[in-house]
Amino acid sequence: MLGCISRRTVEHGSTLQAPAPSLASVSAETIVPYRRQPVAESGDLPFPVLPMSSITAAAPPVNSPRRVLLASLIGTTIEFFDFYIYATAAVLVFPHLFFPDSSEQAALLQSLATFAVAFIARPVGSAVFGHFGDRIGRKATLVAALLTMGLSTVLIGLLPTHAQIGLWAPTLLALCRFGQGLGLGGEWGGAVLLATENAPPGKRAWYGMFPQLGAPLGFLLSAGIFLVLGRCLSQDDFLQWGWRIPFVASALLVGLGLWVRLNIHETPDFKKALEQKAPVRLPMWTVLRDHPVPMLLGTLGAFATFVLFYLMTVFSLGHGTAVLGYSREQFLLMQMAGMLFFALGIPLSARYGDRWGTRRTMIVASVLIIGFGVLFAPLFQPHSPWLVTTFLCLGLFLMGLTYGPCGTFLAEIYPVEVRYTGASLSFNLAGILGAAPAPYLATWLAERFGLVAVGYYLCLTAAATLCALVALHRRALRFSQRSA
Repeated sequence: MLGCISRRTVEHGSTLQAPAPSLASVSAETIVPYRRQPVAESGDLPFPVLPMSSITAAAPPVNSPRRVLLASLIGTTIEFFDFYIYATAAVLVFPHLFFPDSSEQAALLQSLATFAVAFIARPVGSAVFGHFGDRIGRKATLVAALLTMGLSTVLIGLLPTHAQIGLWAPTLLALCRFGQGLGLGGEWGGAVLLATENAPPGKRAWYGMFPQLGAPLGFLLSAGIFLVLGRCLSQDDFLQWGWRIPFVASALLVGLGLWVRLNIHETPDFKKALEQKAPVRLPMWTVLRDHPVPMLLGTLGAFATFVLFYLMTVFSLGHGTAVLGYSREQFLLMQMAGMLFFALGIPLSARYGDRWGTRRTMIVASVLIIGFGVLFAPLFQPHSPWLVTTFLCLGLFLMGLTYGPCGTFLAEIYPVEVRYTGASLSFNLAGILGAAPAPYLATWLAERFGLVAVGYYLCLTAAATLCALVALHRRALRFSQRSA
């Protein structure tokens, strides 16, 4: 009878057949070969088995640890490479080509002033890129920051000099330097969050140190390329056109960084925050209104990190070559040896950061930096390359100890909805206070009072950082006791 349901028994269970259609409704297109459907072994009604690819395709995309760490590392390596080639050129090249009418010392100070422009731009970059990073996500913002930094760097390599366009040359140089700072202001915070917000429990400091490794790697690349150019080119060729090569060649590294960054997914913490509530409308205003104490203490907590680093790189290079009499190639080699110790200190401090806490680790590093400030002048001497190499290795190793957990430390003091803006703002305000005046002020102190004054300057900044870290540590303990 048409319309009734027939039942027949099969080997593994039962199968229901649909009502038989009338012969008039059957066409040639609807007649298909019969295929026996798989059935459950338990004897239940049969069902089609979906391939695993259709199941996994519906799952949310997840970043692999290797991809996350590579994306966070390669971006900051490129950013710091671009940043350091400017720092090196600001000491070795720009005083001669962009400020030729000034005395040697005045030209160096003017060149270092353009170097400081980037640190004014970095908080602006923190506000702009942090706004979009906290509203639309980390991935797109990181790509935009990398493009901003890379384009500015390539343009520096194409600039005409003072001999060609006069005062427009240093003006355009300062504008491009501002673009570098703008990009770096948005890059660092996003790279740190990409790593820490994808970190498994108990490994936040370890994951957070991978963006920090971009600093020594970027410096090694920049110093290495300037060293090779110095060996292969004459002084005239280097000043005429050779110095442009690192800036223009950075376009290749930026392309590689973009390829890596475009193949990552959004962080789990940010996606979870979006599911719980809408993004903050004005992240910068929220940080200033609701989190002023963490912002201030976080800025001071990273203060000595910047001062120490730029004393050991920009100031020491200028003072070592212009005053102490070391050649450019010799001093760059000594700095590269120190950078290996910098790279060693970063993972070591991250291990202790996960074990003891990031604040405790940075407190210990700050105490050691104060002691190093006392030894600054006795170690930084002329006619003693081994002593100067020891000076650079020791100072940069301490830099690794304080810099390694710095990213995780700043990310931990802000909630996820304003973390991009807050961490970037504290880090880059510390750059204004610490790095921007450090080469200029240290050069002036050394000229007026000697290297002892530079060492005391480092001691004072480390003491300020130590006080801020202790205050943050006590504040965190009070909040944990209240919540308990």
